[in-house]
Amino acid sequence: MPETTSSPPFDLDRIRRAVREILLAVGEDPDREGLLETPDRVARMYAEVFQGLHQDPRTHLKKLFTQRCDEMVLIRDIRMVSFCEHHLLPVIGHAHVAYIPNGKVVGLSKIPRVIDVLSKRPQLQERLTEQVADLLMKELDARGVAVVIEASHSCMTIRGVQKPDASFVTSAVRGGFKENLATRTEVMSLIFGARR
Repeated sequence: MPETTSSPPFDLDRIRRAVREILLAVGEDPDREGLLETPDRVARMYAEVFQGLHQDPRTHLKKLFTQRCDEMVLIRDIRMVSFCEHHLLPVIGHAHVAYIPNGKVVGLSKIPRVIDVLSKRPQLQERLTEQVADLLMKELDARGVAVVIEASHSCMTIRGVQKPDASFVTSAVRGGFKENLATRTEVMSLIFGARR
């Protein structure tokens, strides 16, 4: 189960000093006009894009509504932005999340909020997909959960192999989606069928 770290809030001064050192290390002049405020900008950006490190995604799943519903609930095309933990470069894509309620449903905005918290950390897409599925399965007491994430990784599109059209797809299925092939086929058809 994903939890917040016990580390203190962001040390902006330390980030500023580190960014200044990086600029010096690559042969730049951090005192020139265009770079003078860059360490501060980068520090504030890191505090924003990694804010999920200091947030608990479970807080968004505390309020559930009693609802007799035993059919699939799907939220498709949830935009997500994360940072690859290997290169600290952006990962941009969409998450698709389905669950089969067990007598309770969660508000429509809560699942995208969970995605935001978990993605705003240095991440691996594989781990993010598993974290979302496990968290929803437990906190919603769902009969099944399916999570599919499709993303473009800057570490693969702008450097290294440089394949800008490649997308990375991961999935995690739990409960009824794992045990029942027809249910799994239905959710994948609902997620991807409209594109064919």
